[in-house]
Amino acid sequence: MGSIKRSDESILVCVYYGLNGERLIRRGHKLATLLDCPLYILTVDQNPLDAFDAEKSGYIEKWTELCDELGVEKFIIRDNEKRPIQKVIAETARNYNITQIIVGQSAQSRWEEITKGSFLNVLLKEVPFVDFHIVSVKRQSVDNDNGNYEKGVRAYIIRDDEHYKITFTCPKLEHLEGIFFKEIGTDFDNGIFKFPHEHKMNEITVKEGYVINPYAIQPLFGKQIS
Repeated sequence: MGSIKRSDESILVCVYYGLNGERLIRRGHKLATLLDCPLYILTVDQNPLDAFDAEKSGYIEKWTELCDELGVEKFIIRDNEKRPIQKVIAETARNYNITQIIVGQSAQSRWEEITKGSFLNVLLKEVPFVDFHIVSVKRQSVDNDNGNYEKGVRAYIIRDDEHYKITFTCPKLEHLEGIFFKEIGTDFDNGIFKFPHEHKMNEITVKEGYVINPYAIQPLFGKQIS
């Protein structure tokens, strides 16, 4: 506050869902403090604000409180947003003269797309004047449950007659993509499969490579299910 002039930098932190949002906001605040520059937080959702589920609304509330506590310049909520994420980020970056953008790389978040070439290339064309910080964030996972599971790996559930089984190579047929947490000390594919659906993480139990409750995921396999 004793500075005569703030730097020309301006930071935007993109948060989407989950506990990692707080970590990213604090990371952005630390950088903004070092650079003595304004900090903006952005979250984007296809649904209108009043249609957010309890979990998402809870995060919005926590992030709002944290932004107030840290003296964030503005918490930008872009709800009911149907455009591609990169368009929204680019527009926000231009509107607020952003020079640095921080996003989290997480398997359970659609911000993960930013690490894939096509998304990043589009974004760089949209906002060529911005520096990007892609922060690796810990997954909210069953890793924390007494250490009974190995580190999560990308996996897919496919239909096998009336059953559903797990595979670790991307199949050409209809599938469900997620993260598999294998139980420690088992030679079989026993564990928990987590996947995003309707803006939250869901989990199903896998035993010896097969989903033990196929009815839980039947509706997610579309019209192929009789």
